[in-house]
Amino acid sequence: MANNGKKLALIALTALSLSLIGCAAVPRAERDPRDPWQRMNRVTFRFDMDFYNHIGTPVARTYVRVVPDPIRLGISNFFSNLEYPTVIVNDLLQWKLKDFARDTGRLVVNTTLGFGGLFDPAVYLGMPREERDFGQTFGKWGIGTGPYLVLPFFGPSDVRDTVGLVPEEYTTPMHYVQNTWADWGTRGVGVINTDAQLQPTIGLIRKSIDPYAFARHAYLAQRRFMVKGPPAANSAEQQLKEFQSGGGN
Repeated sequence: MANNGKKLALIALTALSLSLIGCAAVPRAERDPRDPWQRMNRVTFRFDMDFYNHIGTPVARTYVRVVPDPIRLGISNFFSNLEYPTVIVNDLLQWKLKDFARDTGRLVVNTTLGFGGLFDPAVYLGMPREERDFGQTFGKWGIGTGPYLVLPFFGPSDVRDTVGLVPEEYTTPMHYVQNTWADWGTRGVGVINTDAQLQPTIGLIRKSIDPYAFARHAYLAQRRFMVKGPPAANSAEQQLKEFQSGGGN
């Protein structure tokens, strides 16, 4: 995930909000043991959705109309390649040495033959893109998620993943760019490109009965899958009990 400079500032903002807002009562029907800060999270979620409705989505739709598909694909490939050192570092931290070798090869191939990552020739050489980050690594090490947390502008997270944004910033090449305009200009394009890719997901959230609960469940389920893999062949009743107890952390 690019744009980590902003995320680091938001960690401090969120920590301050927690100390000021606290955990007021939430109706029993809406409670989830993984979400003790639901009152604050719902306020932040509404802010994020308002931002997307009035700014993020219009800008993303304009970007899609103006920028042709092949160029948007190249931009997506570029940012994927730019963020790939984070994947490689986490390969090592998870002691996935074969993946480390393959992902290092992928970065080299796409940076050279792919003209800085604009193209993805590595996938045709048997080196598919992997998704790995520090929050996932912490989970592999046995660290719990902590409470669910919604970050301003960046949406669903949890305490473990939010802490993981700190080292992630230092494995992103943009952190070491000295030119402020180049740094923030590149990050800005990355934000717009990511928002454009997220529009179908945001549309599903908007149409759900309880957008907040839908987004929370989708995020926690996806992160659980990244840490623990597919759920065991339990019965539907067992999986429901695990979900309701928050045992998927």
